Amino acid sequence: MIVVTGATGQLGRLVIAALLKTVPAAHIVAAVRSPEKAADLAALGVQVRRADYTHPASLDSALQGAEKVLLISSNEIGERLNQHRAVIDAARRASVKLLAYTSVLHADTSTLGLAAEHKHTEQAIKDSGVPAVILRNGWYTENYTAGVATAVANGAIYGSAGDGRISSAPRSDYAEAAAAVLSGSGHAGKVYELAGDSAYTLSELAAEAARQSGKPVEYRNIPEADYKAALLGFGLPEVIAVLLSDSDTAASKGALFDDSRQLSALIGHPTVSLSASVAAALGKA
Repeated sequence: MIVVTGATGQLGRLVIAALLKTVPAAHIVAAVRSPEKAADLAALGVQVRRADYTHPASLDSALQGAEKVLLISSNEIGERLNQHRAVIDAARRASVKLLAYTSVLHADTSTLGLAAEHKHTEQAIKDSGVPAVILRNGWYTENYTAGVATAVANGAIYGSAGDGRISSAPRSDYAEAAAAVLSGSGHAGKVYELAGDSAYTLSELAAEAARQSGKPVEYRNIPEADYKAALLGFGLPEVIAVLLSDSDTAASKGALFDDSRQLSALIGHPTVSLSASVAAALGKA
């Protein structure tokens, strides 16, 4: 039995889809806060169980009979550590044989503001004694390509990443990695630094968007405070604006770069290229 927490999220759904390629649906549990949002998963034969990070009893029920558990990190920044601990404790009580956790690239040394909660969660997992594997996910390419169409329309991509190189990959590649670990063996005790095979600067992203659209697109590097203000102006919540502007600044110092190619090794094929991701974002794929 494989339990995936946060299964109705963007990454969670992709993990379920990847697992279904090799694992019988009846052996997969989608642990979600709102089961009604997982009706499509239930229709595929996946078990759907309620799991609320703030209600330990629901976690015990969700993890009942679990052999392996994927703890997809919560998106409630500032509250994540306590939520993660609740799942870790439930995994210990359920005597699971493997707990996989989606951390962040180079969590132990990262200058990303969001890395602290991941680092503390990794320590909590270690302290629990539960057999575990840490999936240190790099940046999702979608974090940038989601705004490519708008950038083409406006002629510019804004950010504060300077010339920092970003080794991103789409969520689908990270989902495949999680599925490979959950359906495979020999991963307990491992820490994987997962990132795209190739890296790019935001200037190179702008150039690719321009090439594919046939319209001029440039990268405009601005101070972190100005970038945060711009994101707030686009209607993003304060916590997200802070996260993205901080991450861009950290990227300028190498925080989102990794050339170990552990992700492609784990999934057995090259990660999706930047050009393919931009094409998808522009509706050309």
